[in-house]
Amino acid sequence: MKIANRADRIEPFYVMEVAKAAQALAAKVAGTADPMIFLNIGEPDFTAPPLVQKAASQAIESGLTQYTPALGIAPLREALSAWYAQRFGVDVPARRIVITAGASAALQLVCLALINAGDEILMPDPSYPCNRHFVSAAEGNAVLLPTTAAERFQLSADKVSAAWGDRTRGVLLASPSNPTGSSIAPAELRKIHDVVKARDGFTIIDEIYLGLSYDEAYGQTALALGEDIISINSFSKYFNMTGWRLGWAVVPEALVPAIERMAQNLFICASTISQHAALACFAPESIAEYERRRAEFKARRDYFIPALEALGLPVPVAPDGAFYAWADCTQAAQKLGIGPGKDCSWDFAYAVMERAHLAITPGRDFGTVDTGRFVRFSTANSMEQLQEAIARLHKLLA
Repeated sequence: MKIANRADRIEPFYVMEVAKAAQALAAKVAGTADPMIFLNIGEPDFTAPPLVQKAASQAIESGLTQYTPALGIAPLREALSAWYAQRFGVDVPARRIVITAGASAALQLVCLALINAGDEILMPDPSYPCNRHFVSAAEGNAVLLPTTAAERFQLSADKVSAAWGDRTRGVLLASPSNPTGSSIAPAELRKIHDVVKARDGFTIIDEIYLGLSYDEAYGQTALALGEDIISINSFSKYFNMTGWRLGWAVVPEALVPAIERMAQNLFICASTISQHAALACFAPESIAEYERRRAEFKARRDYFIPALEALGLPVPVAPDGAFYAWADCTQAAQKLGIGPGKDCSWDFAYAVMERAHLAITPGRDFGTVDTGRFVRFSTANSMEQLQEAIARLHKLLA
C-alpha cells in the first residue's frame, strides 16, 4: 500500500515511544519497593471536579447526546466570553469562539484554513512537536528558529523580522510554552505581532497553559492585542479535562465561516456531553477548586525545580506557567557515564527509567538545536511522588 507523502512528513512522537517503554517496565516493577513514577506526560493528575462530572451525567440522563452546531453550543461559547472578561479583562464576543474536539482540532482547523502548500510558518526551537506537525499536515513548512535561555526560549520581533521570507505566511507561538513553561513578555509579543501585521501575515498563539500562569507579568491573553490574533485553548490543562477532548479557538470574525465549513465536514461537532459538562467549569465552586489546584501546581514547581538544580540538573529559565521543568542534563548524564553529545538526553532518560524507575522525556521531540542536552520533567503529579522522584535521583546521582 502506498502511503501519502504528507504522512511521511509527520515525524514519530518520541514522547509516546518513551511512554511505551516506561509502561512496559512499569508492569515488571509493579508491586516492588520502587514502582514506576511517571513524570513524562503533560497531563494533570487532577480530574474534572464534582460539578463537571455531575453535569456530564445529567446530560446523558437528559438525552443531551445528539449533534450540536459545528461551532459549539451557544451557552458554552457565551460562558467562555464571560470568562475572558472576568479573568483577563478582555472583550471576546461569543461569535468569535469556536468549540473544537480539543486544542488539536482547533489547530488543525486553523492551519487548514490559513496555510497553503509550501507556506512557511515561523516557530521557536524548542517547541511542542505536534504544533509543527499540524503545519506539515496542511502542507506547509514549519521553520524552527533557535532560541536561547536569555530569550526565555521564545521568539523575538527581531528574529521574526530577520527570518521572514517570500514564502513566510505567519508565526505559531505558545505562551506559556511546552516544554519550557516560559511565556513571551507581553511587550515583546506586541512587537512580534506588529512585525507580522506589517507583512500581512497571521499570528497564531497556543494558550492552552494560560490558565496555569503563576506570574501576573505574563499571565495575560494575547487576545488583548487585537481582534486579528488567533488564540488556541483547551479544557485539558487548567480545567483538568484531558480525555474529554474539548477545546476552542478564538479567531477573527471573518475566519469563522471557513472554520465552520471545515468543522462541519471534518468533525461534525465536538463531544456533546463534554460541551454540556464544561458549562459547570465556570460555576464559582468549580473556579474556586481550579484556583486551589493552580496554587498546588505552583507549590510543586517551587519545590521541584530547586531540588533538581541541587542535583546538578539546572533549569535555565524558571517556568512562569504550565507544569514543566526544562532541565539541562549534561552534568548529571556525565555522572552516569553518558558523555556529552547530540542526543545525550535520550540515553539519560532511558538510564533514569531503567535504574531509578522514573519516566521523564528527552529533548528529541522538541527541536533540533541544542535540545539533545535537555530533558523535560512534568510536575503534574502529587507532591509525594515528586519528593520520591527527587530521592531516587539523589540516590542515582550521588
